[in-house]
Amino acid sequence: MANLKVMLQGKSDCSCGRQHTCDIRFVEIGENVLQKLPDVCADFSRILLIADANTYPLCGEEAEALLKGKIAAKQIFGQEIVVPDEEAIAAIEAQMPTDTDLLLGIGSGVINDLCKHVSFTHGIRYAIIATAPSMDGYASVGAALILEQMKVTLNARVPYAILAESAIVRTAPLDMIRSGYGDIVGKYSCLNDWKLAHLLRGEYFCDFVFDSVMDSVKAVEDKAEALLARDPEAIRLLMEALVNVGIMMSYVGNSRPASGSEHHLSHYFEITGLLNGHGYYLHGIDVLYSAAVTARLREDLLLQNSPFPAYQENRDAWEKEIRRVYTSAADGIIALQDKVGLYADIDVKQLENAWQEVCRILREAPGYEKMLSFVTAIGLDINEFNAFYGKEILSDAVRYAKDLKDRYTVLWIAYALGVGYRE
Repeated sequence: MANLKVMLQGKSDCSCGRQHTCDIRFVEIGENVLQKLPDVCADFSRILLIADANTYPLCGEEAEALLKGKIAAKQIFGQEIVVPDEEAIAAIEAQMPTDTDLLLGIGSGVINDLCKHVSFTHGIRYAIIATAPSMDGYASVGAALILEQMKVTLNARVPYAILAESAIVRTAPLDMIRSGYGDIVGKYSCLNDWKLAHLLRGEYFCDFVFDSVMDSVKAVEDKAEALLARDPEAIRLLMEALVNVGIMMSYVGNSRPASGSEHHLSHYFEITGLLNGHGYYLHGIDVLYSAAVTARLREDLLLQNSPFPAYQENRDAWEKEIRRVYTSAADGIIALQDKVGLYADIDVKQLENAWQEVCRILREAPGYEKMLSFVTAIGLDINEFNAFYGKEILSDAVRYAKDLKDRYTVLWIAYALGVGYRE
């Protein structure tokens, strides 16, 4: 896996024709990292500290002591689970002095996304003290939020600094470590989707970014046992992989190298869970399970033979189904797909003409049994996943999770050819 400090310098001679840059100033992962906080924050004097009831006790007081009076205000969320929605954003803004020059988050996914969004909308920088190796968004340009009951990823900017103290991230709950592992191993699915979108829709593609993300996957995929034992070297490798993937997202300006059909399924479980009051797994755990689902979907697609039946759109039936599964969020889903027009672009004849190449790409991704081995290695059970959501939710997810986003993935091919969920 590439050196992160080298990656922060960008790449100006990429074969894809684009100049890749990353505006992160500091990435520090290892022992005694918190002691570098005064140097990292040397140029700032009015800092808003943001944490929650779980993360502040880990190092909040130490961070305040190290910064010697630079903390101008604090927003410490009291609830156990913080949702990155309008209410949470408003709570941060209510505590933010007008002369704030840095947001300093202590946390992982939700805290990072809230800091990313608020800092971007107010034109100031933010830094994050990572508390878990649980997701790849630390270094990304997008902020994953739930606004108007919709899972959205808004453009933002990368953090000024990422600090990951080994003594802290190693003690994260095992499910958060599993989540980070799942978020990385799930890249097998999204990278395959990226190639399909490049072939079938002419999407921009970068071999360098693709290979760098794949290197991160390879560095971590066989470390499940060591991660469960909280081995320091394995945790470091996972944290570096997660940050590297975030840097690659900043290289291309969006989450395409890190998020595809497996993430859309994960977002579906989260959104419909919030809407309908049923539970869902941590993001990366859902991603890993969902990557197994998409692996089986790819295998089933490889069994299809052209010529395929012509796709026939039934707008009324589709809209009825969207309202059934997305309930109060359906209007936003319908408006998004009307704007993007992916349904209008379904072209079975194009799939037939490109089918041999489509199949070649599909075969590049690990099969279902291989993905299942990653699930098992990290201490998860696909049978629990299947029972937790049930066949109806899983079938709906495979069919309608694609509607949450404007991104082409294997889910669109499966929909066009009538291939659905199978246990």
